[in-house]
Amino acid sequence: MIRLVVHALVAAGIALSTGSFARAQSAPETAPVTVFAAASLQNALNDIAKQFTAASAVPVRFSYAASSTLARQMEQGAPADLFASADLDWMDWAEQRKLIDPKSRVSLLGNRLVVVAPTDGKVSKVDLTKDGLKAALGDSRLATGAVASVPVGKYAKTALEKLGLWGEVEPKLAQAESVRAALVLVARGEASLGIVYETDAKVEPRVKVVAVFPADSHPPVVYPFALTATAKGDGPAKFLAYLSGPEARTVFEAGGFTVLKPVGH
Repeated sequence: MIRLVVHALVAAGIALSTGSFARAQSAPETAPVTVFAAASLQNALNDIAKQFTAASAVPVRFSYAASSTLARQMEQGAPADLFASADLDWMDWAEQRKLIDPKSRVSLLGNRLVVVAPTDGKVSKVDLTKDGLKAALGDSRLATGAVASVPVGKYAKTALEKLGLWGEVEPKLAQAESVRAALVLVARGEASLGIVYETDAKVEPRVKVVAVFPADSHPPVVYPFALTATAKGDGPAKFLAYLSGPEARTVFEAGGFTVLKPVGH
């Protein structure tokens, strides 16, 4: 009798385990999508990801930093499913090293380069001339991204050179690891001016825009997106498609981005 009970319990256990396995096998795919994205995209992408996950049940997680930092991390093997760069150069760099799927690449967004100052500061407008910058900076510093690598810093250096201002500004630069780090320096009053993107200024109430760089003073600020070469499952492609859709467009435009007509690279 005892043996029969034991056999019955074992059989029931096997049936239960089999049923659980079957349910697990039939469960929808919910593997998270890992996105490496330029720091300036943080607010917009966080909002869009919430919408996407609510609609698809696919979670999205982010690593935000300078595009240069993210690209190098990918080269070193950091796992990512989607890469969003703040310039074409770092996406080209990733493509040359076969870190992305070139067929998935799309130039999705545009932005503007601006000069910001602390909201409670005395500076309300800066003329982009030597005298204008000198008067606005005084003995303080001008914050932007590292000019040799961080996209906003590269744009800034090109624009300053084009306007004949680089020699005046270079000794006073505070070069930060990302555009958001530069933004914080201005917001805290640790730099009297900063060169960031218009969208960054829009999400930080402690700064105000005091100048806008002419569009022809630097290459267009373009954000290319692409699946990585190691992207897993169909979640990453679904999220990239969602980023090109109407729901995402509304969020991007509300954040100050220009949504470009998707064009494959």
